[in-house]
Amino acid sequence: MRGFFVAASLMLAGFSVHAGEMPEYRLVISNHRYQPAELKVPAGIKFRLVVENRDASPEEFESTEFNREKIVMPNSSALVYVGPLAAGRYKFFGDFHQDTAQGALVVE
Repeated sequence: MRGFFVAASLMLAGFSVHAGEMPEYRLVISNHRYQPAELKVPAGIKFRLVVENRDASPEEFESTEFNREKIVMPNSSALVYVGPLAAGRYKFFGDFHQDTAQGALVVE
């Protein structure tokens, strides 16, 4: 009987890790533009943002509105952890190409 409780506890511990996994969203930088330019994410939760730079030059993902900045090397990806955020619209930009690399998180 004790073995049953140990096994059940281990299964529940594994379940709670999977049930609490952080959601992940993806942005692509191509031709010094973010795709999608607007990314919808849920309000009130922390999430992982994968920023993939397909350009041949580095870019700095930056937002003064949700206080994040991260350099993304050419042809590579970087992780940015965001949130939780209240509902609203939060702008981000590419610091090295501010004229074209513009976007926003739409938090609902």
